[in-house]
Amino acid sequence: MAYRPDTLDLRLLQALQLDGRVPFSRIAEVLGVSDQTVARRYRRLRAETQLKVLGMADHSRLGRTNWIVRLRCTPDAVEPLAEALARRPDTSYIGLMSGGTEVMCAMKPRNRQDRDELLLDRIPRTRRVTSVDAYCVLHHFYGGPLGWLNKIDALDPAQEAALRPAPPETATGPVTLDAPDEALLELLRQDGRTTATDLATATGQTETWVKRRVARLRRTGVLYFDVEYDHEPFGHGTEAVLWLRVEPTRLRAVGQALAGHREVRFAAVVSGQANVVVSVLCRTTEELFAYLADRVGSIPGVRAVEAVPTLRQVKAPAADPATAGRWPTRKPRRTLERFSGTL
Repeated sequence: MAYRPDTLDLRLLQALQLDGRVPFSRIAEVLGVSDQTVARRYRRLRAETQLKVLGMADHSRLGRTNWIVRLRCTPDAVEPLAEALARRPDTSYIGLMSGGTEVMCAMKPRNRQDRDELLLDRIPRTRRVTSVDAYCVLHHFYGGPLGWLNKIDALDPAQEAALRPAPPETATGPVTLDAPDEALLELLRQDGRTTATDLATATGQTETWVKRRVARLRRTGVLYFDVEYDHEPFGHGTEAVLWLRVEPTRLRAVGQALAGHREVRFAAVVSGQANVVVSVLCRTTEELFAYLADRVGSIPGVRAVEAVPTLRQVKAPAADPATAGRWPTRKPRRTLERFSGTL
């Protein structure tokens, strides 16, 4: 029998989006169910929808710049190229796009040297890549700490207020991380609900130290939590990336309008002629059409829209440009050796 999520599942997902490390006992108290019920539903979501709660780093708080890269290549190269890029620690999203000859990649380089090494050296020298378009992310309107699950309204306002953690401090400048911070972030990126005991064991520190450091990372806004899961059991089977050309004087208004749309998971202003990129999630292609025709097309200042459906996400740790995604059900058989040495 096919898995059918219900209202409690949706409430649990939204609770975890609000606070990825909230204890099950607190969720149970707010939702009026038992601790065992919450734990059982969480295990079922992990089994049926590949649910993951991931600790993510907000690179804007670290003074780092993100990039989105569109790579076009020959059809036989698209999957090996995507897999090779997915192996790199500085990529956060890899998608195979409509037509099967385009790879979309979100990059989070730590510094200028890493950026130039990939964009100016390794990618241009990669065989069978026919074109490269790199877009610098200039301003976020939605995404990152603002996850799509915040828009599903499964929780009522009182429940949401009870589960929402204190907001991070207002940024006054880039936050500096040390090696122990980086180690914690890497562990939480793999599993945002890793216990303080396990984090202490993995880092060789005390639990008190771990709790203090995690609290600091959250307080400064560097660390946030996001929820990744398969959308199809919930009825959302159509994903797409929209590239918009927007009048410069309308950029802020268009971005704010898009951020309020229920379909939008990520929206940002980027460099280039297509100066706004949007990731959307819809139930069907017909719903995507209606959204483009009735919502996006009616926003003043939008000159043109290119809609590119996502065929498959190869790497999607709930990060930009989309906060969730489907994992591949199989690994491509084609060898990666010819790409791994280049990328």
